[in-house]
Amino acid sequence: MPEIFEYEWNTPAYKGKTALPTGLYIDGKWVEGSSQSTIDVINPTNGKVITKIAEGTAKDVDLAVQAAHKAFETTWGLNAPGSERGRLLYKLADLIEQHTEEFAAIEALDNGKAFNWAKMADVGLSLGIWRYYAGWADKVQGDTIETSADKLNYTRHEPIGACGLIVPWNFPLLIASWKIAPALATGCTVILKPSEFTPLTALLLAKLTAEAGFPAGVFNVVNGYGHVVGQALSEHPTLEKIGFTGSTLVGRKLMEASAKSNLKKLSLELGGKSPNIIFDDADLDAAVQWANHGIFFNHGQVCAAGSRIFVHAKIYDEFLKKFTEKTKELKVGDPFAPDTFQGPQVSEVQFNRVMGYIEAGKAAGATLHLGGHRIGNEGYFIAPTIFTDTTPDMQIVREEIFGPVAAIIKFEDDDDIVAKANDSVYGLAAAVFSKDIKRALTTAHKLRAGTVWVNCYNNLAPNVPFGGFKQSGFGRDLGAHALENYTSVKAVQVNLA
Repeated sequence: MPEIFEYEWNTPAYKGKTALPTGLYIDGKWVEGSSQSTIDVINPTNGKVITKIAEGTAKDVDLAVQAAHKAFETTWGLNAPGSERGRLLYKLADLIEQHTEEFAAIEALDNGKAFNWAKMADVGLSLGIWRYYAGWADKVQGDTIETSADKLNYTRHEPIGACGLIVPWNFPLLIASWKIAPALATGCTVILKPSEFTPLTALLLAKLTAEAGFPAGVFNVVNGYGHVVGQALSEHPTLEKIGFTGSTLVGRKLMEASAKSNLKKLSLELGGKSPNIIFDDADLDAAVQWANHGIFFNHGQVCAAGSRIFVHAKIYDEFLKKFTEKTKELKVGDPFAPDTFQGPQVSEVQFNRVMGYIEAGKAAGATLHLGGHRIGNEGYFIAPTIFTDTTPDMQIVREEIFGPVAAIIKFEDDDDIVAKANDSVYGLAAAVFSKDIKRALTTAHKLRAGTVWVNCYNNLAPNVPFGGFKQSGFGRDLGAHALENYTSVKAVQVNLA
């Protein structure tokens, strides 16, 4: 049997305990990985090992896929009515709610995000998502289509079957919920691969699915590295669906593996370099608050982060002044301190990546207006960073940094700013700030992005779809559109003559 990870918190924000199996969760059982090897889970506040988890292999993936297929054919899928699937999803949501603070504490521990933000955003939004899709479980239905009096034609939206879901480390519970909840609601079974950096909330979720009463094999968790477990899922010959959130580079590899194996159905939510346009008639104070949140929330580790902030020349100086003042107020430090806004970057790898981009920005001639340095002597803390005097060809303007680094760019012409904002291989999100709703919406409609916020940033809701244009991927998480990721449409044509 796998070891149990036990941890006790005694912090200003949270006091409590957790006890989690550290193995793989396959077919309703906690098991060691077939290789008997482990992966260290690191605390990003100090670089020390929190615990070790079992490392999955291709063999473990195959066992999980077999379990998921068996459950789909016997206890789930078309064998479990939507009302029963919905009941279990609602029950799981209630259990997650009962463990809200434990989930938030674990997110703060292995991800480094502020506990209070994890509790409000990550767990709070996840609860809404589980309950939203619980309500959908008995409402996935087709159409009756009239052709002639002696024919009956109708469609069925049937679950695909076993799905491999690969989720990132920036929102471990939340993005897992985006994918698992609609998959289970439609009748699919799941093999979840959490990030090796942040696997612990996935293990707690697995523990709660058992408590909720989900049949064995419906939900499985295989920890491991992307080039092992992720690759095994993408190449598996009987798995027909992969859902992925992560980098565009890995998205390309998943498409290649799908093409070379069995043409899996893919939904990909990939990278971003989102523009945030501040017009001269914007509510300046509100725009500063939202734009600051848009780039520095979650330490800048957000695929939709508004990292290219375009500000009209008439208000540029005042905006920069106020934005700088706001940024200086952000508390960087212990995720469990009540006033912390930003904790550490998730890992040493990510820390070095972000610092590399900061150095590249300085070397290219951009002005380092604020920040750009490490905070403290241990852990992976980076000061919120502002660059000015950038050019469109600079790495810090074109590439996704995934850290607390903003480029504030001056513009003068409304038509020209749309071209500048769209000058990116990405198209995940964008924002527009203006008191003139016609100006704002005209601009929003011209932006090539899957989500455009107007006079706000980073607003998400369970019933509003989210996904990208261009190299930010395809398919949609959230909303009714996400159900399409996990269903196939069957047409039935009956001759009544």
